[in-house]
Amino acid sequence: MAVQQNKKSPSKRGMHRSHGALKKASVAIEATTGEVHLRHHISPSGFYKGSQVVEKKVRDEQEEVEET
Repeated sequence: MAVQQNKKSPSKRGMHRSHGALKKASVAIEATTGEVHLRHHISPSGFYKGSQVVEKKVRDEQEEVEET
């Protein structure tokens, strides 16, 4: 069984724990729509770096009526 040879000081313990600190997520603002999204991810409306990369699906009104 492993046993420590010397007691770790509070300073060394804190330095050891410092690498596990959480960082704030960096966000970006889409230039065309002004929406906030995570960096290197597309915005909720499907834009990335000023150009639309994903088209949103449009639901037909008939499908909505049938579901309700």
